Amino acid sequence: MQVLGLDIGGSGIKGAPVDTDKGELMAERHRIATPDPSKPEAVADVIAEIAAFFNWTGPLGSTFPAVIKEGVAHTAANVDKSWIGTDAAGLIRERTGCATVVLNDADAAGLAEMQFGAGREEHGVVMMLTFGTGIGTALFVAQRLVPNLELGHMDVKGREGESFASDAARKRDDLSWEKWAQRANEYLQALDALFWPDLFVIGGGISNKPEKWLPHIETRARVEVAQMRNEAGMIGAALAARRMVEGHPPTCLLDE
Repeated sequence: MQVLGLDIGGSGIKGAPVDTDKGELMAERHRIATPDPSKPEAVADVIAEIAAFFNWTGPLGSTFPAVIKEGVAHTAANVDKSWIGTDAAGLIRERTGCATVVLNDADAAGLAEMQFGAGREEHGVVMMLTFGTGIGTALFVAQRLVPNLELGHMDVKGREGESFASDAARKRDDLSWEKWAQRANEYLQALDALFWPDLFVIGGGISNKPEKWLPHIETRARVEVAQMRNEAGMIGAALAARRMVEGHPPTCLLDE
């Protein structure tokens, strides 16, 4: 099935048609800068523009950097606070005319990696982490998603995890990759102690340069680099929309 996958971020909104049988983009992604301020109406206008760019009328899946419950945003990380309480799925559906699913961005990336990427053969406990402007987190137990964890905001020795271990923090503090990996290790070890995962899958912008940081990561759990790279969000959102169309829970990899 072909589904339009969208990935909404604090700096850019990107989309492309996705072949949900293969987990591949069917065209080069189209990216537009996130409006400033990133209010719901302005973001919806950009999404409608991307859908029009592809002449899209079919199902649509979109990520969003927030806790999402039944399509409604309950937080607003790195986007305008006016999103809180907004029916994101309903707004996008109204603007595009497309059947729409919206889900947390890290959850979407995790769905893609569990279906097609680094987690596809793992049936234990898997944590998907995206290091970028913040830290996105997704937890899977026996291939089932535990949604909306938002563990990037977890306190680690008196500090919010993403405030010191995100890729943005690396750039802000002008850290070498080795120095940043020390911070990432501290954060990963805190997660390890709480959840005892079998596998960490590391994605986000840093997944394009694993040779710079992966040799410095030390955790009890196995660590794999996300295979979908920065396409994971679009692919995972498309998978969720496909499952909605087929009458299954959008964020579950197994039929119920």
